[in-house]
Amino acid sequence: MNGGELIAQTLQLHGVRAVFTLIGGHISPILVSCKKAGVRVVDVRHEVNTVFAADASARLTGIPGVAVVTAGPGVTNTLTALKNAQMAQSPLVLIGGATATVLKNRGSLQDIDQIAAVKPHVKWHATAKKVRDLPRLIATAFMKSREGVPGPVFVEVPVDLLYEESTVREWYMASVPRKPGLKNYVISRYLSRHVDTLFRGADLSSPASPMPYNVPSHTDSDLRQVVERLQTAAKPLLVIGSQAMLQPQKSAELARAVDHLGIPVYLAGMARGLLGKKHKLQLRHKRAEALKECDLVILAGVPVDFRLNYGSQIRSSAFHIGVNRSSQDLKKNKRPSLALKADVCDFLISLSSVYSSGAGRLDAWISQLRARDLKREEEILSLSAKKTKNVNALKLLFQLKNKLPDNAILVADGGDFVATAAYILEPPAPLSWLDPGVFGTLGVGAGFALGASVVCPDREVWIIYGDGSAGYSIMEYDTFVRHRLPVIG
Repeated sequence: MNGGELIAQTLQLHGVRAVFTLIGGHISPILVSCKKAGVRVVDVRHEVNTVFAADASARLTGIPGVAVVTAGPGVTNTLTALKNAQMAQSPLVLIGGATATVLKNRGSLQDIDQIAAVKPHVKWHATAKKVRDLPRLIATAFMKSREGVPGPVFVEVPVDLLYEESTVREWYMASVPRKPGLKNYVISRYLSRHVDTLFRGADLSSPASPMPYNVPSHTDSDLRQVVERLQTAAKPLLVIGSQAMLQPQKSAELARAVDHLGIPVYLAGMARGLLGKKHKLQLRHKRAEALKECDLVILAGVPVDFRLNYGSQIRSSAFHIGVNRSSQDLKKNKRPSLALKADVCDFLISLSSVYSSGAGRLDAWISQLRARDLKREEEILSLSAKKTKNVNALKLLFQLKNKLPDNAILVADGGDFVATAAYILEPPAPLSWLDPGVFGTLGVGAGFALGASVVCPDREVWIIYGDGSAGYSIMEYDTFVRHRLPVIG
């Protein structure tokens, strides 16, 4: 079994359905072996979209997405998407090709210090040194991408670890001049021993199974403290962010938990759509005003950053409970009254088992918030009826809103147009809204849509494109056609 086969079969054991790639010589054996192993190979027009697609795949399935790119510019072309995934806390594995081990740092084609380029944008990285290391490194990469605060990881794989030993030995021997002499003899012996080292133990290697990984967890004491505060709160508010959706397989259970809690809620990022379109607890407008009026707020997977005006939106006298996997995000800009380092989804589900607001207790508070919500809806609707010189974006979006099926996945890619869309379009169900996250990257559209369409083939995928953002990835419509993916933009 060669190195490419070891990687492909390890990916298969980890539940990977597809790898996203732009084909290159440094990585060909991985792709050939993936196809043989039944792992779909989806090739794109620009490497950045391999990582965007892997990111979307991870968000929708909970299984780290996988991108495989060639050496040098293949790796550097992914950096924006890597940083986006890092800041969005998306678990994914980037496998990058590299020059042959014996040629490292000698001016080989596309040979650069890839680790130095990638290191600031990933939570873990490694370079394979021997064929027998490959399964363990890939399994470790999956574990590292998922534990604690999820994020992207990078595994660099030199090309001479991917082919059969006989082929690699032939390459190396072909580089030695045939002319007899001591110098050529020494070079030949050195290269032969180098190949021996690369492949030692490879014949005993086998694909590696998934490793267990750690996730921070709440305690019973945490739950008791939160319940005590909620029982005395007259105007509690819940704000749920993307981090709550890191276990997508629990999304239905999470939705039931939020419904049972009975606390008015704002949904942000990947959490949009969690409660469907018209849930009695869900609010969509005037969040800043609500935060100024509440006496208790739970920020569930939501950092206090620019989206909350660095904390100034939160009423100073309100009891602020932060729940987050990240210690850094918990304390960013404003320290909570109670900081819980825990998985948001598991915390909310557990909280619902020990607390309910009770029938009618918060009706007046919820009615106050909903009245303001409705007023804002009416204002936006009236603006959509105005005649404008160019396309009235509000009118367009209201018409689009009526066309979206209940199984739609909405990919948001753009600035002003997407910000407007967020006020009007209603994600119909959990896991139906994909946006770049805090990095605000233009150009995620086609990559996200590609990943979503591959892992959710029974759902209708729509890209909401701004006119500027479309230019970053519109060439991937060729990819949609080649792979028979019915994406709508």
